[in-house]
Amino acid sequence: MYDDVPGDLSTAARSVWAKSRRDPHDPEAIEAWMPLWRHLDDTAAVAGRLWDEWLPESVRRVVAGSVDGDHDRARRFAVWLAGVHDVGKATPVFAVQARRLAEDMHRAGLESRGPYAERSSLRHELAGHICVSRWLRDRHGWSKRDAERLAVVVGGHHGVAQTPQQINDGEQLTQLMGPGRWVDVREEFLGRQSRFLDEGDLVAAPVLSQPAQVLLTALVIVADWIASNEELFPYSTTESTEARLDRAWRGLDLPRPWEATLDTGDVDILLDSRFGFTGSARPVQRNAVRAAQELPDAGLVVIEAPMGEGKTEAALLAAEVLAERSGAGGCFVALPTQATTDAMFGRVTAWVDRLPGSERRSVFLAHGKASLNDEYRGLMAQGRLLAVAVDDGSPDDARPSAATGYAPQLAVQTIAHQWLQGRKKGVLASFVVGTVDQTLFAALKSKHLMLRHLALAGKVVVIDEVHAYDTYMSSYLDRTLHWLGAYGSPVVLLSATLPAKRREQMIAAYRSGQAAAAGRPAVPADAPRDDGAYPLITAASADGVRRYPTPASGRRTSVRLERLDDDLDSLADVVAEALVDGGCALVLRNTVTRVQEAGRFLAERFGADDVTVVHARFLAVDRAENDRKLLARFGPPGAGRPTRRHIVVGSQVVEQSLDVDFDLLVTDLAPVDLLLQRMGRLHRHARGTDQQDRPPRLWAARCLLTGVDWSTVPPEPVAGSRGVYGAYPLLRSLAVLGPHLDDSRPVELPGDIAPLVQTAYGDAPVGPPDWAEAMTRAHREDVAKATDADDRARTFQLRPVDPRAGAVVQWVQGGVGEADDGPQGEAQVRDGQMSLEVLVVTEDENGLSVPRWVNRRGGELLSTELEIGSEQARVVAGCSLRLPPALSNPGTIDATIADLERRWVPAWQRSPLLAGQLLLVLDPDGHAEVAGRQLHYTRCYGLEVVRA
Repeated sequence: MYDDVPGDLSTAARSVWAKSRRDPHDPEAIEAWMPLWRHLDDTAAVAGRLWDEWLPESVRRVVAGSVDGDHDRARRFAVWLAGVHDVGKATPVFAVQARRLAEDMHRAGLESRGPYAERSSLRHELAGHICVSRWLRDRHGWSKRDAERLAVVVGGHHGVAQTPQQINDGEQLTQLMGPGRWVDVREEFLGRQSRFLDEGDLVAAPVLSQPAQVLLTALVIVADWIASNEELFPYSTTESTEARLDRAWRGLDLPRPWEATLDTGDVDILLDSRFGFTGSARPVQRNAVRAAQELPDAGLVVIEAPMGEGKTEAALLAAEVLAERSGAGGCFVALPTQATTDAMFGRVTAWVDRLPGSERRSVFLAHGKASLNDEYRGLMAQGRLLAVAVDDGSPDDARPSAATGYAPQLAVQTIAHQWLQGRKKGVLASFVVGTVDQTLFAALKSKHLMLRHLALAGKVVVIDEVHAYDTYMSSYLDRTLHWLGAYGSPVVLLSATLPAKRREQMIAAYRSGQAAAAGRPAVPADAPRDDGAYPLITAASADGVRRYPTPASGRRTSVRLERLDDDLDSLADVVAEALVDGGCALVLRNTVTRVQEAGRFLAERFGADDVTVVHARFLAVDRAENDRKLLARFGPPGAGRPTRRHIVVGSQVVEQSLDVDFDLLVTDLAPVDLLLQRMGRLHRHARGTDQQDRPPRLWAARCLLTGVDWSTVPPEPVAGSRGVYGAYPLLRSLAVLGPHLDDSRPVELPGDIAPLVQTAYGDAPVGPPDWAEAMTRAHREDVAKATDADDRARTFQLRPVDPRAGAVVQWVQGGVGEADDGPQGEAQVRDGQMSLEVLVVTEDENGLSVPRWVNRRGGELLSTELEIGSEQARVVAGCSLRLPPALSNPGTIDATIADLERRWVPAWQRSPLLAGQLLLVLDPDGHAEVAGRQLHYTRCYGLEVVRA
């Protein structure tokens, strides 16, 4: 059966078998076995092809930097490490799992009768780490410190590097490692694979940096996953390794990395060719490209500009420049929420399709509900190729994957490659649009973290709305920026309202990574600079920081800021007066409960047809439809803007990254940077020539500030707002806005943005003297809260790069296990309690059904006895919903889960989309009782907790 057994293998080596594929119905039945030597050869061959044709130049450069820039030597070590990664399977504790072959091994002199039942006492990746380290030390005279830097790649190829304690304990397990002939076999494998190295490669040990170790481990993982797939590398074959590789590589058909090429340096032409924008580029866009061009090496570009200035286009053009100069093979665009991510996905894919070059490009939508995005599913259908098994040692992932067939030649350039899908592999696609959590996970100690680092290290990383992240998230962002700096990955940060102190912290974090990679001491953060420059482009690199003060585009908006009492009658009266001739008002509340209360009241006053409610507590499909309608009705000119009066009542989901335009704004008090973001939704687009196409009463932009008890000293924000933001930033926001309130000077956008933000987030006292005591008390509470958040953030946070350290042993130990794309994963990098997510179905006398209002398959009955169909499962998965805090806080979560688990459907657990999900079952009128609380869901208002 195996006619191509290498002639240089001893009988003992031929007797060692590995790579089990087990019958899931009989764990003891061995369905197929392949020889270890073949898998090592295949993995080495795949690693070489990945290095040559798939790894971006920027990644190869990091690894080569550890061997004096010698790319050929770096490649040889990468291939060798892939070729020895499973040498730990040449141990009795692993090999004797093949019971029917144990006697063959015994006859070949390999002891296979002993205390080997407990495989977990010496996993093969730990045994491999020990074998490689010993071989390099004993046979080639390397120091333990140098040997461990390579051995850690072998020990971490299942996603977690070994700890010093595990290594020390493993070295004492002589019986499990296998003495005598077992040692000879392992050394035979190691020596045989050294044919991939040159004669002098093992004479002088390479000093692999921590970033190089991480990236090499990721490369070996990917090569192992591909070589483990029996569809690509079948067991029953007499092909040579080279022939197997060529056939498998054609079948896998991985798109090559992006090779950025600017076809012109003219920014006006670039804007037209990439985005279809005619006319002159805005100053922000010109300076962003200039800053990227003038960076001496890969670096960080911060774009601060008002809302609606074309920051996204500026960032993508800067990304092209940075990718061309750095050798990055893709781009990762990160946004605050799933809604803003979905809205950005189409813009990014349109840009990718317009990039020069004819090669196919892989894309990935990175958030937990990506499979519900129709545009992304269309790209997946076009790019359907072989699915490749993930071999990480777990029983589920050890099952052989089913081939989905080969793809025909595609006419389109942009595809969602089938292999580059899923939580672990998806971010390896060349172009990724995802929630910011997907980048913050790079600082979270979790299994297979090295894959996420490989994904980011090979791309230009663009992060939007960087002002919007609290202390907890900012801690993770800074650590991510540190590692990106160490990899030399270009980064572009975007914000309209960025405090100077926060800007300098992020720059310092990135440059500290650059310094660590170069073995230099970190440069402390600069003092916040408030010279009034706004818009502003900042470019930072290892050599220093350059600032580009930038004129605004000429767009100006004067916003009259007025107080409004916090009662619903006052709200309704002011809206009625303002919209008497028509127009569109946006009412923004800081909590979902306040949104729902205001929405119901205004609907009763003006009629349900004139009021739209949007917030986060709708079904996923309903939220997507709400966002689509919001953009269609209130987006740029040309959208179907209502001709009659209309009121949108929403939460913070309207605040960020949605290009919507309203005539009047009523908003709860919020931190000043977020208030300015909300004001950016006022008179955002010109709607006429001589005069704006708005009702005469709304020609002037007005913002009414509510959610405050104006009768107290200082004015007191409502409890819900204090719970979300804390009292201190709210009071400072009020203090700096005081001179603009009521009949005072309007807020000028963009002119007042920088002064207001920098003053509010500065250290100087603000506000009237009689506010001082309350301000001091609120400040103490704010500092304590921030300190606690920072301490909690560091619990599972990756350590910074240490140029003096050896191997990255214990790199992710004490972490969170796997980083999850859903609410649990978000809770790991976002502050606050974890919210429970449920799937909502309805029930009547006929059984369970899709909620009747859902556009696709609404009212369709759901089988609970048979396995659910894939399309029906996708519809049910789209009916996901996050429960309110009242049902997911520490005091209620156990009772909530216990109630929901009563409606468990065993047949649905066979569906990948539905397995493990909790069901919230509503009656035909949308009611349910959970943990003693009455719930009610309607398409108009979302999920409400009904008060007695």
